[in-house]
Amino acid sequence: MQITEEMSMNIIEELNGNIENIALKLRGFIRDQVTGFKKKGVVIGVSGGIDSAVILTLCVQELGKENVYGLLLPEEESAPSSKTLGADICESLGVSYEEVPISPILRSLNIYDKKEQIIKKACPEYDARIHKTSLMLPDFLNTGLLNVPYIRLVKNGETVGKYRLKATDYLELIGLQGVKQRSRMLVQYMYAETMNYAVCGTTNKTEMVLGQFVKYGDGGVDLEPLADCYKVQVYALGKLLNVNEEIIKRPPSADTWSHYTTDEEFYWRMPIQIMDQLLYAQEHHLPLQAIEKNTGLSRETIEKAQRHISRIKDNTEYIRAAPPVCYINR
Repeated sequence: MQITEEMSMNIIEELNGNIENIALKLRGFIRDQVTGFKKKGVVIGVSGGIDSAVILTLCVQELGKENVYGLLLPEEESAPSSKTLGADICESLGVSYEEVPISPILRSLNIYDKKEQIIKKACPEYDARIHKTSLMLPDFLNTGLLNVPYIRLVKNGETVGKYRLKATDYLELIGLQGVKQRSRMLVQYMYAETMNYAVCGTTNKTEMVLGQFVKYGDGGVDLEPLADCYKVQVYALGKLLNVNEEIIKRPPSADTWSHYTTDEEFYWRMPIQIMDQLLYAQEHHLPLQAIEKNTGLSRETIEKAQRHISRIKDNTEYIRAAPPVCYINR
């Protein structure tokens, strides 16, 4: 790509300019993988979010609704809208689905009790009867590279406290939260293997590049159709496929905290349109001037953001990597 072309490029338009062909290629990929695995269809964990909605729609279009099975996998801290929107899209597409709450699994491992103990240690005023909680990181565009996690207490929809977490407590919370995604994948494979179906993943490229998934949780699947589609492209696919507008407008979230916490608040620390443009620019080695023009960010902020992204990649390399193998005869 020539420098003059790079300078005039609109990154979002570049990403979304060929969305019909992307949808066509994704459907072909789904068909090829399911056929190659000699499976009858696919099982999909339907969360009420844009990624699973797009995957569900593409699978129905390519495989037929009779060969797609949806699983709603709520737990005590899931937003009620997750189950409602997930059921709605399954019904609108004519997909058979089932609700399998994973709370019994989590309670058997004392996940909720252990989590509450950590929160109470960090937040003396915490009362589970009146407070909802979320795990937060500072907004990158306003605070820069400072990366101190904290617990937010919410009462009647209003933030009533913010409490910094110790590193050990943060790591333990992340470990406890990861059990939720791993429990969901356990259920999906139980159903898939019973039905001779493949488990179809919903992780997009933004999440894949940043390691924003749980290893052997939502990352443990048979095929990942969206793994080369940035999040903004998934939204464009949603519009192309006429996904429910309420799902398209819903802020993305792992939905594992009692107070609905968006990915922008915890993981990305910036709007998704900015993050995807930065990732695209990094992938294609675009000059700083082109990034400034597209994002509206200052050169200093862009350079800090690039360091922030590099740090995330370094810290999540083990998540994105396959398990190393010791080859005896090499």
